[in-house]
Amino acid sequence: MAQPQKNRWLNRTVLGVGLTSLFSDWSHETATAILPAFLAAIGAGPGWLGAIEGIADGLSSVAKLTAGHFTDRWKRRKPLAVFGYAVTALATASFAAATQAYQVLFGRAAAWLGRGVRTPARKALLAADVPPAAYGRAFGFERLMDTLGAIAGPLTALWLLNLTSHSYRQVFLWTLLPGMIAVASMWFLVRERPFAARPQQSFLGALRALPASFRRFLAGVGVFGAGDFSHTLLILYAARQLGPAYGSARAASLAVALYTLHNVFYASSAYASGWLSDRVRQRKFVLAAGYGFAGVTALLLCLDTTKLWLLGTIFALAGLYIGTEEALEDSLAAELVPKEQHGMAFGTLAAVNAVGDFLSSLLVGFLWSSFSLQAAFGYSAVLFFAGALLILRLRPRE
Repeated sequence: MAQPQKNRWLNRTVLGVGLTSLFSDWSHETATAILPAFLAAIGAGPGWLGAIEGIADGLSSVAKLTAGHFTDRWKRRKPLAVFGYAVTALATASFAAATQAYQVLFGRAAAWLGRGVRTPARKALLAADVPPAAYGRAFGFERLMDTLGAIAGPLTALWLLNLTSHSYRQVFLWTLLPGMIAVASMWFLVRERPFAARPQQSFLGALRALPASFRRFLAGVGVFGAGDFSHTLLILYAARQLGPAYGSARAASLAVALYTLHNVFYASSAYASGWLSDRVRQRKFVLAAGYGFAGVTALLLCLDTTKLWLLGTIFALAGLYIGTEEALEDSLAAELVPKEQHGMAFGTLAAVNAVGDFLSSLLVGFLWSSFSLQAAFGYSAVLFFAGALLILRLRPRE
């Protein structure tokens, strides 16, 4: 079996995966930025937006879990990743032809199915072409590039709206360009390393075959994820806290500015935490520290602050921990599981995170509206610190 060079981690596969993530996120974040306004323009209200996002996220979670299983059974992983990116690009551009909300629903569902199919294969391809000692930097670099695409997408949407006199359909068509560049980057740059495909076994059998240490890792991720609310709630929090002093319009603008600060820290921490994890004795310490930062963030949110500097600190910490979480969860998963089981491991990890995202945002929103923000974010803080403790108790794979 061909082995990656021991001392070189930023190779063509890492660069290719990074560019693929950048351009793909650039494509669908451009569309996402204008999707609510487009739905309003064709007569669809917030209920449709919620249904579209909820159904798409649910299908994506199922697709990640299923694709993870087949990723390990097939001898080639790259065609599955290329197919997923192509489906996402074409389905996102299809919004340009939509005249009814249900057509947007079909397009978004197809795009997110493609997103689910490609994720385990992409991560397995990345892990297969770098040495284990560089997992942190490789996955951190991929998250950095993905976040840069998420920043570029909304900015591109604003520019294109001004350029096209607010033609939503032209903006949706434009997303094909970065979307297909993502497909080309995956196809031409990413190498397929040969691996020993798993014997034919059932889905449940493949789940049971995952190492016990990885299942304990999933328990820590699941506990943390049950408190890891959507960061769009941070925007709402900042807008409400700043409203009395600055007025609603100014407060909304400041909240968006704070979220931009959040994304800057998110992007930088993804690579920095990955780099650090390659230089410490065990990666779990860096991931547990990220979970601890999340707990501190939640406690600061309980202060009900109206001070702009403290809100800036909260948003920066939130970006810091989410970047650390995403880069290190993938890195640690790759370390705990043999390469021939990486597809199933990454698919299962994504599914656990998806369930956590759904439950946490639902429960935090309920506690906030029914009781108080202290109850909502106090709940999150408890689960964040509990998740950190479970990660610290992990033992490395023999």
